[in-house]
Amino acid sequence: MGKPNVSLNAIDNFFAQKRIAFVGMPRERSRETSLLFDLLEEFSRRGYDVMPVNPKAAEILGRRCFSRVQDIQPAPDAALLLTSPAVTNTVVRDCTEAGIKYIWMYRGGGQGAVTPEAVEFCRSHGMEVIPGQCPFMFLQPVRSFHRFHRFLFKIMGNYPKHTKVAQIF
Repeated sequence: MGKPNVSLNAIDNFFAQKRIAFVGMPRERSRETSLLFDLLEEFSRRGYDVMPVNPKAAEILGRRCFSRVQDIQPAPDAALLLTSPAVTNTVVRDCTEAGIKYIWMYRGGGQGAVTPEAVEFCRSHGMEVIPGQCPFMFLQPVRSFHRFHRFLFKIMGNYPKHTKVAQIF
């Protein structure tokens, strides 16, 4: 684990968006995918308009599922990428085409959805990107093992911080 490559400002900006596409949402809940379903349900409970995206599903948790982010009308404000790295580069281009400006590349463990090419693409196209991290570590109040995970990140110096914005008078 290295130093965080994102600020809490970017995380706050992402959470300020109300229409969020969950791109790469699994079709069915299993032991391996349960956390992703919990995440979708938690965002929904908090009043977010969440839209699952998976080209192989018509519906997920009773919600219409879209094949691509470009199919969602009106367009989402943000996208949480739950994709494998193999498709992330394509998905960020889809997000640009759809006009999405806030991208979170989910990482619960391992590489997650993050690829250096996708991060660079987002930044070079004016998109605010969160490369990695699990949203559960930042949704207040932080619960269960996410609270411990956040604590570990903080003591290891890997937890993002707010950045100060210079004021010009």
